[in-house]
Amino acid sequence: MFADRARIFVKSGKGGDGHVSFRREKYVPNGGPDGGDGGDGGSVYFVVDEGLNTLTDFRNVRKYAAGNGENGNKRNCSGKCGEDIYIKVPEGTVIKEFESGKVITDMSGENRKFLLIKGGKGGNGNQHYATSTMQAPKYAQPGQPAQELELLLELKVIADVGLVGFPNVGKSTLLSRVTNARPKIANYHFTTLNPNLGVVDLEDAKGFVIADIPGLIEGASEGVGLGHEFLRHIERTKLILHVVDAASTEGRDPIGDIYAINKELEAYNAEIAARPQIIAANKVDMIYAEEDPVERIKAEFEPKGIPVYPISAISGQGLRELLYDINNRLEQMDTKPVIFEQEFFPEFHFDMNSEPYTVVYDEKENAYVVEGPRIEKMLSYTNLESEKGFQFFQNFLKNNAILEQLEALGIEEGDTVRMYGLSFDYYK
Repeated sequence: MFADRARIFVKSGKGGDGHVSFRREKYVPNGGPDGGDGGDGGSVYFVVDEGLNTLTDFRNVRKYAAGNGENGNKRNCSGKCGEDIYIKVPEGTVIKEFESGKVITDMSGENRKFLLIKGGKGGNGNQHYATSTMQAPKYAQPGQPAQELELLLELKVIADVGLVGFPNVGKSTLLSRVTNARPKIANYHFTTLNPNLGVVDLEDAKGFVIADIPGLIEGASEGVGLGHEFLRHIERTKLILHVVDAASTEGRDPIGDIYAINKELEAYNAEIAARPQIIAANKVDMIYAEEDPVERIKAEFEPKGIPVYPISAISGQGLRELLYDINNRLEQMDTKPVIFEQEFFPEFHFDMNSEPYTVVYDEKENAYVVEGPRIEKMLSYTNLESEKGFQFFQNFLKNNAILEQLEALGIEEGDTVRMYGLSFDYYK
């Protein structure tokens, strides 16, 4: 069974408590404190496992916890650190905070190992608190508590080209013909129940990865059929290869099919629908009509900048021209893989409410200054160069009532706001 989504619960280890004890040795009646430190709790990591291609394992195990740190002991003995936990996922897994749906990390590209939650730090034993005035401290520091998160894991296939089209138009046949993939092929709908990946090897060319996305139907973007479960797999693709039954072997109009599928793509994600698209008019070996339907498809879509290639996935007619055109187009595109940016920062999330900050007006510099550990931490986690990062920054200012405090101080449009070397103009 293919699984491309999973909901799990993860928990780091609690830090061990520091110990309170005193040296008790012969001839040393008043020994000093010798309480050991607690061990650090285990951390939670995600790692990419090349041998995995589904999230099926998470159907059976939904809770993952790192080990707790042991408490300190007498004679300056520190507690043992808790064991880290390494959760294995297939490449292409996007990890999100469940409640908000915000991306924590994308296990793709160079991101092979990710520290999700750090274990709680072990507490200091009483030996650390001895002073000239307090030589026998009877207290020690407790270990930091465990942190926990509920996560949504989503597997998004990594491919350069996404095959889309109605069921039974020949996508699986095309994939098996041009790649090393061996999808199940039969003459009925929804034979493809999971995305099939294949590598296209071309002579004197780099080649590319292509994914056969299960047959879409009208209403797929609203979750009808299997649509919503699989549409996410084309979110990474750079180019859409739209396969249609040019011969209308099932009585459907190929032009109507193209518009219907594009409508579903638009409804699901407008950004995907705007990506370059090529139409593969398949089953030309089965066209017997006097009027060539391929010419009708070309007349409809080529003026819109969408090239149309007549092909036969069965006989191989037209495949070479199609594949080399796809390859040339990909070479002109950005070679970086589509990686989903981080929107949710666990460490910042856990610390956010406990860290202070101040909002003041600096008359000397005629600027409003916002600073403090909470602000410094937020800026270190946020990529202000990206659109999502800047949006997170704005939401942070709003949700923490910083904008409200600035307005209470009398800030006006065009005034300067300074945060740790960064300056912004204020606009409502």
